[in-house]
Amino acid sequence: PQTLRVYEREGLIDPARSPGGTRRYSRNDISRLHQICALTNDGLNVAGIRRVLELQEETRQLQAELARLKQASAR
Repeated sequence: PQTLRVYEREGLIDPARSPGGTRRYSRNDISRLHQICALTNDGLNVAGIRRVLELQEETRQLQAELARLKQASAR
C-alpha cells in the first residue's frame, strides 16, 4: 500500500476513488502497475520510470499522428 501511495503521489498512477475515498484501480491502472514493477525490477528509480512512461506516451501520440497523416494522404 505504501508503494502505491508513492506512485500516486509521484503521478505515475491516478486511480479513481469511491465515494468513501477508496482507490479504484482500472485495468489500465493494473497494466501500468505491472509495467512500473517491471521497470523497477530492471533497476529504474521513480524519475526514470516517469521518463520512460512519458516517452512511451509521446511515441503513441506520434504513431497515431503518423497514421492519421498516412490516411489523409491516401485519400
